[in-house]
Amino acid sequence: MTRINTALLSYGMSGQIFHAPFINVHPGFSLLGCWERSAKNIQQQFPQVKSYESLASVLADNQVDLVVVNTPTSTHFDYAREALLAGKHVVVEKAFTTTTNEAVELKRIAEKNGLKLAVFQNRRWDSDFCTVKEVLERGLLGDVIEANFGFLRYAPALSPKAHKEMPSAGAGILKDLGPHVIDQANCLFGMPNSVFADIAVTRPGSQVDDYFSLWLYYGQCRVLLKGGYFFREPGASYILHGTKGSFSKSRADVQEDQLKAGIKPDAPDYGIEPESEQGLLHTELNGSIIRENIPTSPGNYMQYYEGAYQSIVHDQCAPVSAQDGINVMRIIDAALESAKSGRRIDIC
Repeated sequence: MTRINTALLSYGMSGQIFHAPFINVHPGFSLLGCWERSAKNIQQQFPQVKSYESLASVLADNQVDLVVVNTPTSTHFDYAREALLAGKHVVVEKAFTTTTNEAVELKRIAEKNGLKLAVFQNRRWDSDFCTVKEVLERGLLGDVIEANFGFLRYAPALSPKAHKEMPSAGAGILKDLGPHVIDQANCLFGMPNSVFADIAVTRPGSQVDDYFSLWLYYGQCRVLLKGGYFFREPGASYILHGTKGSFSKSRADVQEDQLKAGIKPDAPDYGIEPESEQGLLHTELNGSIIRENIPTSPGNYMQYYEGAYQSIVHDQCAPVSAQDGINVMRIIDAALESAKSGRRIDIC
């Protein structure tokens, strides 16, 4: 089996939780090392890997096939560009870049050099979202009239991570949590015709946006996306209403908590939500009105890395393509313009 030698560009939470465990378990990948700037932690868990001193040393290593750009958003364009120009395949964390133009340029460079470029949108494989997707694919709601997706938390304290709280082109909740729900909306409904946005600062002392409400317009269907840090009782994170019925589901995917607890992606109970978090379906089915909880689909972020493997080794489509990343950035740019101008912005 062809193995893809992979290097991470940081070993903070995303490296430790969302990337290294999957690269280590998937038989088609080999974790070669990580660029570590100060703390040297990766070899405590993976003694056999390298701890690189600089990006240049990562890119100069001829053994590296794939670079995972899991650094702050403001660095994504520069680091991904350098990796592509060095002949490496690239996976870029969300938000893909800070602007649509940057995203388009990365796609151009990758295509020109015959390299694979993918965006890490792991929330496509959350158990809750997979369940929503299945409900829609089965046609259980009829034509969707309105959908509400929220990434809502109660976390009023400022983050200790400076790059999250200091004003920059990559800071703020719209480019942190926003790409999750925007990408999920795009997966289900495609690109909207237009966007209307309300973006605000709500936490005392915050210097960056920490609340957003985006309306995406699709003909007769409207999708509301929300994110914020003052939702102690957020309610359902997915609420969909269609011509036949409704479905509501909590945001209850367990993968992040399992990974933080040291549970491996190949564990038997990995990605399985508790039955108490099942979604509520109220609809018409075979001429009868039903109102019942339905089983939750399992979540599995390993499907992202399996898709990345098939893309690089067998030239299949990336699990989340550069064009998918561009589409998210187009909506973010339109949302910023809408919030500034107070009007609805056409996209398509």
